[in-house]
Amino acid sequence: MKSIILFTMLGMSSAFCFGQSDSTANDSIPAKSTLTLAAVYANDASYYGQKAQQANPYVAIAANYQLKSGFYFTAQSYKLLNDNTSPVSTTAIGAGINFKLGKKLTTDLSYSHSFYPSYSPLLQAANVDNASLVISYDGWIKPSLTGDYAFGKTSDAFVTGGLSKSINLFSISQKDIVTVSPSADVVAGTQHFYQTYITQKKLHDSILGIAPIPVLGNPSSSYTDTVATTSFNVLSYNFKIPLAYNRSHYVLQAEYQLSLLSNHVAAANKVNSFLTFSFYYQF
Repeated sequence: MKSIILFTMLGMSSAFCFGQSDSTANDSIPAKSTLTLAAVYANDASYYGQKAQQANPYVAIAANYQLKSGFYFTAQSYKLLNDNTSPVSTTAIGAGINFKLGKKLTTDLSYSHSFYPSYSPLLQAANVDNASLVISYDGWIKPSLTGDYAFGKTSDAFVTGGLSKSINLFSISQKDIVTVSPSADVVAGTQHFYQTYITQKKLHDSILGIAPIPVLGNPSSSYTDTVATTSFNVLSYNFKIPLAYNRSHYVLQAEYQLSLLSNHVAAANKVNSFLTFSFYYQF
């Protein structure tokens, strides 16, 4: 998820097989420089399986330019559909490199910076910078380990362990393939971002004259709440089912995500669902 919300959607030039006959053979480092463009719609914004108190459906456009050397550059722009204050709700830029540590072992180092308006309703708005390290093994089942350090007004660290499997289902013609790539992951980390989100939301709501919604227990529980958000704990268990139609230069994908939050999570809602539709085109 990695960052907002696709939030790292932009390993995308390596995340889809673009019509190859065997998606498990897809190399994360391209044989030539590639430019991938994306358009995305989601019914809500996910941040490591968590979401804000109010729904934040959005549309996004993104670009990823990856060099043959493994270096890549990303740019993303998001529009929250319930935000009428500006045509763009947030933007992000980033850069990274991916390279092989072995025949099937790959690593990815990246950094991104996001630009959020004042009183952004997104959970991660306090952490405008994100540094990420991903190590994955491209076997029959693909295990991966991700470390994220998000910082800005506050700072948080996350570790994600995941398993995924790309399965070729069928072809409609000789030039396409339909795939499904189920995955499961466990996220552990801190939650300083949530404390900042609640503080900013209270300020925003007070300006609008909206009565505050009680969160994180009762007013006398500040010590317990601080411990919960600053301790490093398991946060969520996430299950994704992306169904994709792949051709040589583009991919259409629908993805369902179910997130089960642990008791350590500050948010009251412990079960979240997300539905995303994406279109990717690679030059």
